[in-house]
Amino acid sequence: MFTFLVKRLFQALIVMFVISLVAFSIQDNLGDPLRELVGQSVSQAERDHMREEMGLNDPFVVKYHRFVVNAVQGDLGTSYFFKKPAVDIILEKLIATLELVFGAALIIVFLSIPLGVYSAINPKSFFTKLIMAFSSIGISIPVFLTAILLMYVFSIELGWLPSYGRGETVNVLGTGWHSGLFTLDGLAHLALPCISLASIMLPLFIRLVRSEMLEVLSSEYVKFCKAKGLSLNKIYYQHALKNTMLPVLTVGGVQIGTMVAYTILTETVFQWPGTGFLFLEAINRVDTPLITAYVIFVGLIFVVTNTIVDLLYGLVNPTVNITGKGA
Repeated sequence: MFTFLVKRLFQALIVMFVISLVAFSIQDNLGDPLRELVGQSVSQAERDHMREEMGLNDPFVVKYHRFVVNAVQGDLGTSYFFKKPAVDIILEKLIATLELVFGAALIIVFLSIPLGVYSAINPKSFFTKLIMAFSSIGISIPVFLTAILLMYVFSIELGWLPSYGRGETVNVLGTGWHSGLFTLDGLAHLALPCISLASIMLPLFIRLVRSEMLEVLSSEYVKFCKAKGLSLNKIYYQHALKNTMLPVLTVGGVQIGTMVAYTILTETVFQWPGTGFLFLEAINRVDTPLITAYVIFVGLIFVVTNTIVDLLYGLVNPTVNITGKGA
C-alpha cells in the first residue's frame, strides 16, 4: 500500500506539473490584462511602467519559475479584478460548485443503479424500453438545452421552483462555509441546477450499470449460484451487484471531476455563483491569475478523485493487487 501511494503521489505531481505548464502557457494568448485594468484613459508610458512592475514583459521561463515558486507556497497570484488572492476567491466559490456536484451525484447514484439493475434483470419489459429510450434521448441533448427547458417548464410556466441564484444560505458551525443545503429556499434553488447537471451523466451510468450487470449475470459463477438453489434476490443484489459496481466505481470517480468542469454551462444558465461562472467572468475580464488558478484547481480535483478511486477499487475488490507485487 505504501509503495502504491508513493507511486500515485509521484504520478500526481507529474500530472499537476503538466497542468500548471499548460494553464500558464495560455495566459499570453488571452489578451492584454492591462486593457481591463486601466481602460483607455491611461497613457502608453504608464501602461509600459505597469507592465514592468507586474512582470508581464519577463521571459516565459522567468515568469513560470516565479509562478511555480509561489504556487508551492500556496500563492497562485492575485486577481486583477478582485484585488484578492486567486486561491481565496476560488475557495469562496468552490463551496457552491461542490454543492451542485454533490446534489447531481446523489441523483445519479440513486437513479442509475436501481434503473440499470432493473433493466438488466428484466431486459424485455416495457419499463426497460422506456428507460433505454430515456437514456438515448438524454445522451443526445446538450446540458444547456436541458437547463433552459427545465427553467421554462418549472420556473416560468409552473412557477414551482426558482430559476436563478443560490437562495438563502446559512453559516455552518461558524466555519465561514455558507451553504444552501440546510434551508428550504437553498434546496429549492439547488433542484433545477442539480437535475440539469445530472442529466449529463445519468443516461451514461444507467447504460453502464445495465451492461455490466448483464455481463455478470451471464457469467459462470452466477449460473453456479442458481444451480445451488440460491434465491434470485441474493444472487442479484449480493453477488452480481457487487461485481457490477467495480467498473462503475472507476468511471464514477473520473466523472466527478468531469462534472466540476461541466458546471460552467449549468452555472451560466442558472446564474449559479460557483467556480464555473467565475471562470467565464475571469475570461471576459482577461483575469489570467484567476483563470490559471481555476484550471489548476480542476486538475487537482481530477488527480485527487482518481487516486481515491484507485484505493477504493482495491478495497472493494480484494483480488486487485494495488501494490503491484505478485499475489
